[in-house]
Amino acid sequence: MIWTIIGILVVLWLAGLLLDIAGGLIHLLLVVALVVFIFNMITGRRA
Repeated sequence: MIWTIIGILVVLWLAGLLLDIAGGLIHLLLVVALVVFIFNMITGRRA
């Protein structure tokens, strides 16, 4: 699930850089996704 969200955000971020659309929002969402990803990597999966 998290990989899907990260993948979509990266694609949207690249599209935003190339097409100059909604750059600020996409950058913000990408940073949020990166923080969540790092948090999940540090804490690991818990049952």
